[in-house]
Amino acid sequence: MKVLFMCTANSCRSILSQALFNHLAPEGFQAISSGSFPKGQVLPRSLTTLKAAGISTEGLYSKGNDAFEGSPPDIVITVCDKAAGEACPVYFGPALKAHWGLEDPSDVQGDEAQVDAAFHATLAIIERRCRAFFEIPFASLNPVELKAELDRIAAL
Repeated sequence: MKVLFMCTANSCRSILSQALFNHLAPEGFQAISSGSFPKGQVLPRSLTTLKAAGISTEGLYSKGNDAFEGSPPDIVITVCDKAAGEACPVYFGPALKAHWGLEDPSDVQGDEAQVDAAFHATLAIIERRCRAFFEIPFASLNPVELKAELDRIAAL
């Protein structure tokens, strides 16, 4: 199952989500990420946060939705409010869409410790949600039930 984490810039929240999902993913699950208006580079703080948590940053880069035109995801999870309001590109086909809003830790103003704490708090939320995702009994749910489970996870 391929899960796309989508944000606007694809430099922070969607990157953190992709990396942590893949770090925890059992066989058969893969996360990718994209941005509707990609920044073109991953925020350095995103990469240092992942590395500090022991999560691989290999292959992470900022890209647009068109990077997956030939390989659509099964599920699209938006992680920022701007992307949540956007329609999925038509080439994503019948992908199920959910919104797991996250505050942008890169917007936090303060000293190094405060910014660092914001990134780690965001990573902790993503971890809770990913662990709950992997507990979903996919084989026994229809699309409506799966959407309800994804929406439930958004509150974790």
